[in-house]
Amino acid sequence: MDRTRLEAFSDGVFAVAITLLALNIVVAGPVHGQQLVLVGELASHWPAFVAYAISFFTIGIIWVNHHALLRSVKAVDRTLLFLNLVLLLFVVLIPFSTATAADFLSKGNWDSRVAMALYAGVFVGMSAGFGGIFEWTLHSKNVYQPVPPERRWAARIRFVGGACVYVVAVVIALFSAYAAFVLMGLVAVYYIFERTPAPSESGEDEEPDG
Repeated sequence: MDRTRLEAFSDGVFAVAITLLALNIVVAGPVHGQQLVLVGELASHWPAFVAYAISFFTIGIIWVNHHALLRSVKAVDRTLLFLNLVLLLFVVLIPFSTATAADFLSKGNWDSRVAMALYAGVFVGMSAGFGGIFEWTLHSKNVYQPVPPERRWAARIRFVGGACVYVVAVVIALFSAYAAFVLMGLVAVYYIFERTPAPSESGEDEEPDG
């Protein structure tokens, strides 16, 4: 299968997931007979805005890196299709886990810690799916310029770092939801500046133009 269909389907899922994030941010309207202070209402929803920012940039980063990886793919096989589905399975869960974390974070109880563990757990699943695609590019013959064997572990270490932090965040969330929240935010900031290794980093060109 040509990779165009895979890219088009994936782009659609990414677009829907990133749009649903904003739809989950709701501020209560005025109630008859009661005075609503909008600034106070917005301030009380700060976990929703922070969670939205983390999830938005994480999905965006995954989309950018997904595009970069697929540019090196000549042909799509059945294995890659299912690995991509695993990635998208967790991407579409991000709006749900984001809303859940935002709703319970300020509670400061066991539910808030479970909600944050769920949030981090979805990110672990997403990282596992994307890691599977990345591993496929390291071993498949259907890529233009494979990463040389001697450089594969260095590429894996750069990539797996964020996924390992998400696993740590799941554990930390069971003790401190806020600490896990901050940790996940730092991962998003890291990946804004750190580019996921791609096969083209072997020093040769990607898919030939024209």
